[in-house]
Amino acid sequence: MSGGIRFDGVTVAYDGNVVLDSLDLTVRTGEVMALLGPSGSGKTTALRAVAGFVRPASGRVFLGDRDVTDLPPHRRGIGMVVQQYALFPHLRVEDNVAFGLKARKVAKAELRTRVAEALELTGMAAYARRYPRELSGGQQQRVAIARALAIRPAVLLLDEPLSALDARLRSGMLAELARLHRELPDVSILYVTHDQVEALTLADRIAVMDRARLQACGTPQELYRSPGDEFTASFVGHANLLPVTVSEEDVRFGGRRLQVAGPATADGTARLVCVRPHLIGLGAGPNQLAGTVREIQWRGATHRLYVDVDGHQIMADLRELKDPPAHGDSVTLHFAPEDAVLLGARHD
Repeated sequence: MSGGIRFDGVTVAYDGNVVLDSLDLTVRTGEVMALLGPSGSGKTTALRAVAGFVRPASGRVFLGDRDVTDLPPHRRGIGMVVQQYALFPHLRVEDNVAFGLKARKVAKAELRTRVAEALELTGMAAYARRYPRELSGGQQQRVAIARALAIRPAVLLLDEPLSALDARLRSGMLAELARLHRELPDVSILYVTHDQVEALTLADRIAVMDRARLQACGTPQELYRSPGDEFTASFVGHANLLPVTVSEEDVRFGGRRLQVAGPATADGTARLVCVRPHLIGLGAGPNQLAGTVREIQWRGATHRLYVDVDGHQIMADLRELKDPPAHGDSVTLHFAPEDAVLLGARHD
C-alpha cells in the first residue's frame, strides 16, 4: 500500500455533538504531521478516524489511494502507539513485538527476522527476553514502537506517546523518534500532541486544531514566525499579543505609534500584533515600550521578565542578565519592526 493519509471533509459526531468538523487535510508520504491542540480540539478523534476506531458521520478517509472509511481497523495495515503503550505484561518483549505478526499469520522464519529488525531499529535488541515490568517507561515506549513497526506499516499513528514520561526521558525519546523518521523515510506519521515543543521539534508540518476544526497548517517555522491568527500565535510557542488600531497611515498601541510589517487597511480597524518574547530587547531601540516589572524568573540561560505596559503584560526572554531589574523597577523594552507580525481581526 502506498503511503500518505487524506481526510476529505471528515466529520465525526457523538449524539449530535460534532467533535470533528469537516476536516480536509493531507499527510504526504514520508511526512511527520503533528496534530496540535488543546483537549477537546478534535485531534485524537481525527487519529481514531484513520485507525478505524470511529466512523465519520460524513466525509472519507484515504490511506494512499485507497478509501478505508468502511474498512475495520485490522484491515488498514496501520501501526499505532497509544499513550499507555498497551504491552501485554505476561509476554516477553520479543513476544509483544511479534503479536501483530502472529495475528497476520506471518511465517516463523520471517517473523523472527522482523522482530529482530524492529528491536534493533528501536535500540531494544538486548532486552528481547525481558518482561515489560522489568523495563523503564522509555524502554516500554520503544517496545510499543517496535511492535507497531514490525508489521512494516505505511502509516504510523502516535497518540500522545510521550505524555507519561518525565522531561528528561521525553527529550531523549524525541531524539529517538527523529532518528526513526530519518531511517524510515517512506513511513507517514500522524502524531497527536498538546505539547508545542514536541510538535515544533519533530513535525515536518503542524496542523493546529481548536474546537473541532482545523485552524492552520504549515511548517513549524511558518506557524511560529508568521502565524495567521490569534489562536495559532498563542498556541504555537509563547507570544505577546498587543491590541492595536490600524489605519493606512500607522499602527497604534494605545498612544504609541508602532512600526510593523503588514498591509494597510481601513481606518480604525482593531487588530493584534504578535511579538515573540525572545525578540524583545531591554533598553532603547525601535518600538519602545516603557513599563514596570511585575515578575522576573531566572531560567538558567535566560531571564523572563513580565512587564506591565499600560495594563498589558509583556513577556521578554533575555539572555541571562548579570544585573537583572527588580520587581517594581521601571524598564524600557523594544522590538524590531520586522519581528512584529500583524494578525487578523482582533477577537475580544
